[in-house]
Amino acid sequence: MQTILRSNDFSCPSCVKKIETNLLKLNGVSTVTVHFSTGRIEVSHDAEAAPVNALVAKVRELGYESSPAPF
Repeated sequence: MQTILRSNDFSCPSCVKKIETNLLKLNGVSTVTVHFSTGRIEVSHDAEAAPVNALVAKVRELGYESSPAPF
């Protein structure tokens, strides 16, 4: 499954690596790409092992608000 999350909380490029690294630690997540300039977080994951709400919760735990986006 491919999920796009959006966030307006990015304040510096260092958050990119922090979010990518920590989301990849979740069971069921295979790839993560964070686009700093657009606030877009692209996640390929197993929907059962890593549901969307778990992705949002992990991003929140790291200090950033995000929400699923249709595109």
